[in-house]
Order: sequence, then C-alpha cells, then structure tokens
Amino acid sequence: MNGLQVANSGRPVTRVAAAVDASARTIDATIALGADLLLVHHGLFWSGLEPLRGAAYARMRALLEHDVAVYASHLPLDRHPTLGNNVLLAHALGLAPSGAFAHVQSVPIGVRGETDQPTATLLAAADAYAARWGGRAIASAITPGRVTHRWGICSGAGADAATLAEAESLGLDTLIVGEGPHWTAVQAPERGLVIIYAGHYATETLGVRALAEHVAALAGVPWSFIDAPTGL
Repeated sequence: MNGLQVANSGRPVTRVAAAVDASARTIDATIALGADLLLVHHGLFWSGLEPLRGAAYARMRALLEHDVAVYASHLPLDRHPTLGNNVLLAHALGLAPSGAFAHVQSVPIGVRGETDQPTATLLAAADAYAARWGGRAIASAITPGRVTHRWGICSGAGADAATLAEAESLGLDTLIVGEGPHWTAVQAPERGLVIIYAGHYATETLGVRALAEHVAALAGVPWSFIDAPTGL
C-alpha cells in the first residue's frame, strides 16, 4: 500500500522524519522530534487489512493524536533511479550499475553491473557498510582468489527463487542482498554464485534518507533520520 497511508489535519508540515519501518518506536521518535510527516520504506500494513486493536490501534492513535502523517514507499523506492535503495547501495559499495535486475511482475527493482575485483574485497566493503547500521555482512561459500565480474543487487529480502534464477540466466556471479533463506546459501555454489547478505535493515536505510532529504529540500523544512535497527 504505497503512498499516503495516514493523513494529517491539513496543517503545513514543518519537519520531516524518515525511518525504514513504521513501528511504535519510530512513531514515538517522530513525535519526540516534533515532526509532522514520517516517511518510511515499510509502512503500517504488512498483511493487508487488519483490525485496529492492540499494537495496531496504539500506533494509529499516537499518529492521530499528534497529527502526524505517514507516507510509505516500498518497491517503488527500491527501484527509483536516483533515490532508490538499490542504486544507492551500489554506489555505497563502489559499484556502477549498468542494467536492471530482480524483476517483480515484469518490473525490475534491482540493478546489475560489471566489475573486476576480488569477491572477498566486495564482501569487506559490504561488511563495512553494514557496520554503520549496527550489522554485519556474511556470504555463502567463497573460494580462495575468487573474482567478481558480473554482479546484481536486490536490497531487503532479495535472495529468493526468482532472483537466483534470474541471476543465473543473466550469467551473474555475485548477488548482493539484504537477507535470504538458508537454502539460498546452499544452492549458491551450484548456480555459480556467491551471495552476500548485508542485512535487510542496513540495505534499506538509503532510500528513505535520500527521499526525506529531497522532500525536505523542496519544502524548505528540516529532516531527521530515525535509526531503529531490527537486528536483521
């Protein structure tokens, strides 16, 4: 459910907050900052329509009582050509995208490109990036001296059957994602791949920060990023 998930009363926005997730702690932090608009990657609704009771009610009540609007952008923000998680993650790792990757319903949300560097060096760069957000990067089996030539990036839960099949069909040798199930690391060597898992949270901090900075600059208001790691 992308877009404006909760409206405010119509008063002007004076401060923007950004967070990866719309959770109780990011909503509380938004209120504490005095922000009127919370921009998130993962919105309030994970499984479609849900009753407003318990934690869901508490989140909604806090937003309405403090007149805070919530705007969410999930896959559209992953694929944005300049503000997107995937293109910005590539840049953060020193990679230059040259093509599209990770199609969802025929729409690519990831990026791919070419390089010539040791896969261990790329893993180290991903680990250094993840450490900035309290995480770490791990990888499926890497043979000594292995070099990455053709890579693909899909942030968040990017390692699944579809992305592995697409990576193999494109002749990619290295896949950089946020997270994935255990079986993907088992199958990676059989498909000629190394998968670098850099953390779901860490790989999706980039887009909302860029979006908040962009929106705040257009509106002439300050913005803040609320760091609320999930441990994944």
